[in-house]
Amino acid sequence: MNLAADISIAWPEIFVAVTAMLLLIFGVFQGNQSARLISWLTVGVMFIAAVLVLSSHSGRTVAFNDLFVVDAFANFAKVLLLLGAALTLILAMPFNAREGIPQFEFPVLVLFAVLGMMMMVSANDLISLYLGIELQSLSLYVLAAIRRDALRSAEAGLKYFVLGALSSGILLYGMSLVYGFAGSTGFDNLAAVFAAGDHDGAPIGVIVGLVFIIAGLAFKVSAVPFHMWTPDVYEGAPTPITAFFAVAPKIAAMALFVRVMLEPFGDLFEQWQQVIWFISLASMTLGAFAAINQTNIKRLMAYSSIGHMGFVLVGLAAGNETGAQGVLLYLTVYLFMNVGTFACILAMRRQGRMVEDIDQLAGLSRTSPKMALALAIFMFSMAGIPPLAGFFGKYYVFLAAIQAELYTLAVVGLLASVVSAFYYLRIVKLMYFDEPLDAFDQPVGKEISTIVIGTSAVTALFILVLWPVLGSAAIAAATLFAV
Repeated sequence: MNLAADISIAWPEIFVAVTAMLLLIFGVFQGNQSARLISWLTVGVMFIAAVLVLSSHSGRTVAFNDLFVVDAFANFAKVLLLLGAALTLILAMPFNAREGIPQFEFPVLVLFAVLGMMMMVSANDLISLYLGIELQSLSLYVLAAIRRDALRSAEAGLKYFVLGALSSGILLYGMSLVYGFAGSTGFDNLAAVFAAGDHDGAPIGVIVGLVFIIAGLAFKVSAVPFHMWTPDVYEGAPTPITAFFAVAPKIAAMALFVRVMLEPFGDLFEQWQQVIWFISLASMTLGAFAAINQTNIKRLMAYSSIGHMGFVLVGLAAGNETGAQGVLLYLTVYLFMNVGTFACILAMRRQGRMVEDIDQLAGLSRTSPKMALALAIFMFSMAGIPPLAGFFGKYYVFLAAIQAELYTLAVVGLLASVVSAFYYLRIVKLMYFDEPLDAFDQPVGKEISTIVIGTSAVTALFILVLWPVLGSAAIAAATLFAV
C-alpha cells in the first residue's frame, strides 16, 4: 500500500497532530491571553476529527506496514474519547480562568493526549501500541501537575509519573517477552502464530509476557491491584483534569485492552481469562467497599471509577461478542454519567471557593433544585437503577458473563452494585432529606449548566437511543471476531 493511501486511512490522526502543533506555535507567539481562544479551537478540532472518523470507511483496513488499523471498533472508541475530551475541555475553561490557570499549553496538551489515545485504539502492533500509550501518558503527567502553585497538584503529578513510568516498564518487559518467544510484534502475526500452535502448550515465556502486558494495561484503567494512584491523583489534580482523567483515557485504555486481548491473544483465551476474571472481581469489590467511608467527593468518584472499570472488565472476561458489545455500551454510558457528575462538582462553589466535601451537599434540593435533580439522576444511574443509562450498561456485561457461564463473576457484580448503591444513595439522601446549608454560588456559568442539562437528559432518556447505540456497538464488536 502506498503512502498516499496510508495517509488517507490515518487522516483524523494526522489532522489532530498537525493542528496540535499549529496551535502550540500560535500559543507561543500570542501568549497566555490566547488560552481561551486556543481552547475553543481545540474543541473545534476534536469535533472535526470526530466527523472525519465517522465519515471514514468502517471496514477493517490496515496501514503503515500493518502498524495501524482502522475498523468499526476503533471508530466507535475514537468518537467516544473525542466527545469526552471536548466536553471536559469546555468544563475546564471557566475553571482555569477563575483559578488562575491561564496556560495556553493546557488545551494543546489535551489535544496531544487525545492523539495518543486515537493511536492506542488503532494500534495493530505492540510497538505502535506503546508509542500511543507514551504520547498519551507524557501529556497526562504534565496535566496532572499543571497547577504549579498547588502542592496537591504537584504531588498528584509526581505520583502519577512515578507509577506510570513503572507500569510502562512492566508493559514493555511483557512485550519484549512476547516478541522473544513468538517472533513478532504485529497483532495479525501473533494471532496466526498462536492459532497455529498448541493452545494448551503455549510457551511459558509468552504466558509470563502476557501477564506483564495485562498488568501494564490494568494500570491504565486503574483496575485493582494497580489502582493505588487513582484516589490521590483524582483528589489532587484540578477538577477539570480529574474529569478528563476519569473519562477519555479510561475509554481509550479499555478499548485497547479489549483489542489486545481478543485479537493477537484471542487463541490464548483460557490462559488470560482467569487473570481478567480476578482483576474484574477485585475491582468491583474494592470499588464498592472502599468508597463507603469517603468524605471527599473526588476521592469517592475515584473509587467509583475503579468499580466501574471492574464492571467493564466483566464483558472482557466473557470473551464473546456480547461481552465486547457490552463493554462499548458501558463506556458510552460511563462517559455521560461521569462528565455530568464532574460538571456538578465544578458547580459546587461557596463564596468563590471550591467545595469538595460530600456533607456540603446537604439540603441541595431546596437551595438549588435543578442541580440536585441532575446529580440525583447521575447517582441513580451509577447505582444501576432502571430505566436510567447505568442499568443498561450493567445489564449487558452481566448478560455476557452469564452466556459465558461466569456465574460467580455475575453474582459478585450484582452484589457489588448493591453495596455501591449505598454511597450513591447517601448523596441523594443528603440532598433531599438533610437540613440545607448556605446556597452554592449562582450562576454556575453557561458552559457547566449546558453540559449538566445535556448529560442528565441523555442519562435519563438513554432508553430512547439504546437500540441505535447497541446496534453500532454490535457492529464494532463483530469486527474484533472477524479477523
